[in-house]
Amino acid sequence: MASTTRQRHWLARVSLAAAVASVLVLAVFAGLRTLALLGVGLAGTALTVAAVWWALTRRRLSRALAVLLAVAAPVWVVVAYTSAGLAWVVALSGALWALAVGTGRSALAAADVPVGMAERPAPKARRPVLIMNPRSGGGKVDRFGLREKAEALGAEVVLLEGPGRADVAELARAAAADGADLLGVAGGDGTQALVAEVAAALDLPFLVIPAGTRNHFALDLGLDRDDPSRALDALRDGVELSVDLGRAGGRTFVNNVSFGAYAEVVQSPAYRDGKTRTTLDLLPDLLMQHGGARLTARAGDTVLTAPQALLISNNPYGTGDIAGLGRRARLDGGELGAVGVTVANAAQAAGLLRGDRAAGLTRVTATEVVVDADRPTIPAGVDGEALTLSVPVRCVVQPGALRVLVPRLRPGTRPARAALDWRGLARLALH
Repeated sequence: MASTTRQRHWLARVSLAAAVASVLVLAVFAGLRTLALLGVGLAGTALTVAAVWWALTRRRLSRALAVLLAVAAPVWVVVAYTSAGLAWVVALSGALWALAVGTGRSALAAADVPVGMAERPAPKARRPVLIMNPRSGGGKVDRFGLREKAEALGAEVVLLEGPGRADVAELARAAAADGADLLGVAGGDGTQALVAEVAAALDLPFLVIPAGTRNHFALDLGLDRDDPSRALDALRDGVELSVDLGRAGGRTFVNNVSFGAYAEVVQSPAYRDGKTRTTLDLLPDLLMQHGGARLTARAGDTVLTAPQALLISNNPYGTGDIAGLGRRARLDGGELGAVGVTVANAAQAAGLLRGDRAAGLTRVTATEVVVDADRPTIPAGVDGEALTLSVPVRCVVQPGALRVLVPRLRPGTRPARAALDWRGLARLALH
């Protein structure tokens, strides 16, 4: 423990020293030219941010010109510094800054590593039933031979086949009624949530096989998303975790439920076939508040008024993550994370880069979040699945509701990335 504490202090000192050195390098080697070139750098950054904002909120020719400006502005900055013979100075300063950020994050991560989720011995499953979606994740079930490997381990496999949409929850309930003592899913997070709800209600262990596209739930459980077949190791050498579940409007979610701009995009019929194109087509109206419901959310004692995007997560994401794309430090904290985003102009868009200190960002944790709107129903993205929910939408957490079977040895059991807090680093360095 003492060795780890000393390591944290030294990492913090290295981080602060590298940050100071990155500034001194510019001042010492560039001299008075630093001020003029600093102005060039700031102007280039401002132009780039404005251009990105215009690209997101405009269409057709205006968007194309904005993209051109977003590329040209950084190039102009690089050319200006290179012409002044300071390219090597900038490169050295950038390397020192990268060192400062890297060691700073390591120091903070080491300073606040949460205790891992408690593991307990898992009972041997006598009749495991695994539901697999052959189409999920671009065909991962076939590509990794998941069916054959599961059956070799004694599991019964139910494939989601046919042109229609199968009732996954009903299949899980039927399997349990027929004697299954473990339920599992090879598919995306939306399918995982449907079967997880059944497993939790019946107090059956649940096996996650990351065969979807993003597999955020599997990420936070520490599973190998590059090789989903490794999750099957839990059937022969597994441990059990108790994790929380979220519920929104009566629907279970394992990751998050989103409202506002993102939910409007997910709701589009074209989203499944062309996610990037659909998002770009819809963002101008959504960001400029030309459409969509006016939301209000109450999370504990905090009221979020008219956020353009609202994300409610089953346990909070890392403090540097405002979009639910990163990691959660744990899944058994017994609380929801709520993030509200309001962006009205390029300055506020750039301000989001400041993380928790951004003017357009509200972050809070609570055991219940109630979302209301100026219309009777609102679109929602529940673990990436498009739904329409009646307001008010009550989001709650169910602590320890799900028994999850995971391999004893899994590659991703590491803490979430820490946010960079310079004040915290200074306290560590001077301690």
